Amino acid sequence: MAVITISRQFGTGGLTLGKDVAEKLGYAFVSDEVISMIAKKARVSQGWVESVEKEAGRKLQRFLSSVIPRGLVDRIIDDQQGYIDEDIYLDLLEQIIRQIASDGNCVILGRGGQYILKDNQDACHALLIADKKDRIAFMEKNYQLTQAQASQVVNAEDKRRTALYRKLHKSDYDQPDHYHLTLNMSKLPLSIAASLICRMATRSKDS
Repeated sequence: MAVITISRQFGTGGLTLGKDVAEKLGYAFVSDEVISMIAKKARVSQGWVESVEKEAGRKLQRFLSSVIPRGLVDRIIDDQQGYIDEDIYLDLLEQIIRQIASDGNCVILGRGGQYILKDNQDACHALLIADKKDRIAFMEKNYQLTQAQASQVVNAEDKRRTALYRKLHKSDYDQPDHYHLTLNMSKLPLSIAASLICRMATRSKDS
């Protein structure tokens, strides 16, 4: 029951590659579905979860802490009304990633899976990196963006990724020793990278 996590610098084709790997292996592919799962458990909107994911640890968390007393938060949760903040988000993120992994045969894109599942013997972890100019070019080509738009998106997503890992108290997310396989997408086509990840997962499963 193998589990594959894919961590990536934005613009390296992680979404396309992850779906391709999942299809080739007959695995489930999980990406933004995690947001809807967290929203369901917390009984809040997906938009609220997305806001916490993007802003927690920065302005939003400080704002919530200043205007909503902790006792009120506890009471809201006890009354089953639905609420989420940074701490609840992180707790639910870990619960859901672990639950998905326990079902096996899945590809999980992003959201710190390589850390959450670092002790899972069935998990294989891959990292995708690339030069920034190549990541911008990938977004231009595949999402019909201008160079300025692609650059803006890549910069924004890099900041979001850093913010998420900051919430996980991690800063070494691009160091290769956390992964079974590190792929430089500036030097590899997506098809070759997908084949390498499939081979990694298959050998790990058989070993």
